[in-house]
Amino acid sequence: MRLVFMGSPDFAVPALQALVAAGHEVVAIYCQPPRPSGRGHVQQPCPVHRAGESLGIPVRHPAKLRGDSAALEAFRALQPEAVVVAAYGLILPGDWLAVPPRGCLNIHASLLPRWRGAAPIHAAILAGDTETGVTIMQMDAGLDTGPMLLRGTVPIGPRARLGEIHDKLAAMGAGLVLQALADNPPPVPQPAEGATYAPRLTRADGRIDWTMSAARIERQTRAFDPWPGAFTTLGSEVLKVLEAEAVAGHPGEPGLVLDGALTVVCGEDALRILRLQRAGRGPVTAAEFLRGYALPPGSRLGQ
Repeated sequence: MRLVFMGSPDFAVPALQALVAAGHEVVAIYCQPPRPSGRGHVQQPCPVHRAGESLGIPVRHPAKLRGDSAALEAFRALQPEAVVVAAYGLILPGDWLAVPPRGCLNIHASLLPRWRGAAPIHAAILAGDTETGVTIMQMDAGLDTGPMLLRGTVPIGPRARLGEIHDKLAAMGAGLVLQALADNPPPVPQPAEGATYAPRLTRADGRIDWTMSAARIERQTRAFDPWPGAFTTLGSEVLKVLEAEAVAGHPGEPGLVLDGALTVVCGEDALRILRLQRAGRGPVTAAEFLRGYALPPGSRLGQ
């Protein structure tokens, strides 16, 4: 089938590779433009851009779609039978959605209508969901509101981390979109009830609020690893909390360090920090950290 692929991050790469391996003709890729990265602020292409170049597929990255008539005409000239979208980063206007006869198929990393929006995997782990999945959706003008074509589920274990679930869903999405293109299943409207929204995250969302429950903060360390990262402060220093466990009891002021095992009071119960990282340093266990950093009981984090 003659396709256009739209996607940007690592999550979208398996689907692009699967489409090409299955013999589909991907005539162009749309993705986010290169952005400065690293200490040298060198312009770096996104993962889908790099994958597209390695496959020899032309890559386009218009700054916007809405109101750009030249970009729309260039898109129409490709004459795609269908468009596959996976975490592209731009909303497709109605005139773009109307171009392909088979429509635009979105690979969304949640069990819609739960966790519409930009960060569904983070949101599912943070909320304590016991399962998530992938929905192949026929796109409409709304935000992840279109009818569903196929769904697959993945359990979220009690210690599951973002990277683990991300990779499972990326692989599942690749298989499901191939099946949707081959079988052309009938669209099913999303349920009217149960919609939730997972907004785009920023670095600031990783800051630990010690007034929250220990269970919620522990999920935050797993949901936000590696990005945006769960972090707290000790004076002027930023500490990234990589792994922790909730422990019962321990009343006191939230953020108070209780003992030499880095147990910290939370709004409910306490959090024992197991692994952490100082800015510019490598990850260490709590014991390794405390051997080189004085943090006596009674210290306060998050101030």
